[in-house]
Amino acid sequence: MTYTGREGARDAASSLQRVDGAALLAVAASDDGGGRVRDLYQRAPCRLLFPDDEPGGPLHAVLLTTSGGLTGGDRIAMTLEVDARARAVLTTQAAEKLYRTLPEEAATCIEVRVKAGPGAWTEWLAQETILFDGARLRRRFSADLAADARMLALESVVFGRTAMGESFNSGFLHDAWRVRCGGRLLWADALRLEGDLAQARHRPWGIGASVACATLLYAGADAAALLEPVRNTLIGVAGAGATLLPGLLITRLWSEDAAALRAQVTRLAALVRHEAGGCPPRLPRVWHC
Repeated sequence: MTYTGREGARDAASSLQRVDGAALLAVAASDDGGGRVRDLYQRAPCRLLFPDDEPGGPLHAVLLTTSGGLTGGDRIAMTLEVDARARAVLTTQAAEKLYRTLPEEAATCIEVRVKAGPGAWTEWLAQETILFDGARLRRRFSADLAADARMLALESVVFGRTAMGESFNSGFLHDAWRVRCGGRLLWADALRLEGDLAQARHRPWGIGASVACATLLYAGADAAALLEPVRNTLIGVAGAGATLLPGLLITRLWSEDAAALRAQVTRLAALVRHEAGGCPPRLPRVWHC
């Protein structure tokens, strides 16, 4: 459970303490139609908590990091395995803060791996990642799904805390997705920003004055049935779009107000998990604490 990449290499000469956290959660089907812990591993600063806020629903786990934020050279790896017919939702405790990376340091590396067996229902509902000016992040999300498994995945990025007068004007972001279904690559995507980000974001292909963006992904054979409800939910949202591929619904959102984006994402994710997974029409309570 380590991230292997050029930016992920450790600087052996560095005298600064860096974290190398990891967690693995394996979930088996339970008699109540939800899930139970089959295997659990965690290495600081990663910790998993198990609130019981949806009795009779999917097994709910909350990932937190005890380091109070991440910076250059830090590494986090999370693996979620959901067995056949099991149901699980993994969220994060709060927004993750990424602080400025020193020039001689490698990028912060975050990797999330999901594996879902036949008939499994899996959710990865991460709260925002906040990038401070000068932060460098290499993040990768990969999923390997059985042909009839279903997955809802959410990631958001906030470019600085604007309420504090902060912005993300320089640094590095490489955000990659890989989704396989039935052994076939279903979707591959990456967002890369580097250098003078204030200038790059205002180019024709950029996100303009937006200070936050999000990707909501639903993989399942019933993805086409969700396209209309999702688009109806997005009516009146200035920065949003939904795209349908075979077995995959991709929704992008961006906004000049991070709080407004969070509200839109919360409403949209609640809709999808209710319509597709039969979950309550809301996100887990940790999202509202």
